Amino acid sequence: MTITVEVRAPSEQSEGTRSQIVRWLKSAGESVARDEPLIEVETDKVTVEIAAPAAGVLREIVKPEGEEIAPGELLAWIDADGAPARAPAGAEPHPVARGHSSEASARASAPGAGEPSAAPSRLSPAVQRLLTQHGLDATAVRGTGPNGRIMVDDVLQHAAARGSASVAAPSGRSAASIEAGPDGPRRAPGRLVPHSLLRKRIAEHMVRSLLQTAPHVTTVFEADFSGVLAHRAQYREALAGRGVPLTLTAYILAACVDAIREVPEANARWTDEALEIFDRVDVGVATALPDRGLIVPVVRNIERLSLEEIAAELGRLVALAREDGLTPEDVRGGTFTVSNHGVSGSVLAAPIVINQPQVAILGVGKVERRAVVTGGPDGERILARPRAFVTLTIDHRVMDGHRANRFLEVLTQRLESWPGSRAC
Repeated sequence: MTITVEVRAPSEQSEGTRSQIVRWLKSAGESVARDEPLIEVETDKVTVEIAAPAAGVLREIVKPEGEEIAPGELLAWIDADGAPARAPAGAEPHPVARGHSSEASARASAPGAGEPSAAPSRLSPAVQRLLTQHGLDATAVRGTGPNGRIMVDDVLQHAAARGSASVAAPSGRSAASIEAGPDGPRRAPGRLVPHSLLRKRIAEHMVRSLLQTAPHVTTVFEADFSGVLAHRAQYREALAGRGVPLTLTAYILAACVDAIREVPEANARWTDEALEIFDRVDVGVATALPDRGLIVPVVRNIERLSLEEIAAELGRLVALAREDGLTPEDVRGGTFTVSNHGVSGSVLAAPIVINQPQVAILGVGKVERRAVVTGGPDGERILARPRAFVTLTIDHRVMDGHRANRFLEVLTQRLESWPGSRAC
């Protein structure tokens, strides 16, 4: 009788969050150490590792790469070496006794035996979709997964090898007939890039927010960043010496505190019964990940932080995001969101889709020198000033346009009067 320990998905993820197995770091039959990284899992927000709850041998992989998993779902079995198992995060330990004569153990210990890898029940939805898209028969693809199971990479490599980069033709017609049919060219050749779970969830979230939940309205102001840039030039080097990157986004977050104090309903959540207005200001900052999409780490309690503290926490979170090191806690519970799309050269973006269940999102465009007409006792003058468009997209169920305008009025006044009463 072998003591076998269950490996389960974390059960503490927030409601509505989904996860997908990206990669198994061990194969069936390999030895594992307790707390050794075993599985790489991508949620709709971050990528996390699941560690082995016990030392021993990875006996069976229950959920293959590419499949979505639910909180607390069984992922694998480990034949433990007698050491006590660690409980999975957010769950009770699940060690069980099981004989090697079970059907599952027999399959794990005898690769290739039992049900063939190409059987439909042994294919993940992602693999089945790719086989259909490329017009492939599963029996023609060599599987490299546990027990010869076909993985996503197996299908993509096989498709590339046979030159089937374009989508399979409808009604059994060849890909070539689509590219050059009797009526002339119809579709250019291309390649399929499967959606990541992050990209799919971003798409679902944006569609639900814009088309199914909140009536969006965007108001636009223009802010002069002369005071901010002068202040940054004065303190940037000193803060960099302390390991703190003083970015323009840090100033924007600090200015949001003043605007939210003036228009508190911008820092809220709509429910059918009431508007929940939050006391804390926890601002999510949209952060682009090259070739991977967008993630929104949250800077918490900014109403209590100095500019330097905001800059330090923002720098820490952005660095973690780009290193794929954020935890689920880093991206939960934001009450307001800022999208500084100007860092990538955008001058104006509208509407920026609200990050539901929040009710407003601030957009900041590129800071660039623009001609401004100023008036004085001696007449009008044209000056070049560093300016940027700032937008507030609101849930019109919560706020009317004049309140959105008031928010941006306070925000721009704060930015234009920097440093005012606030230093670093």
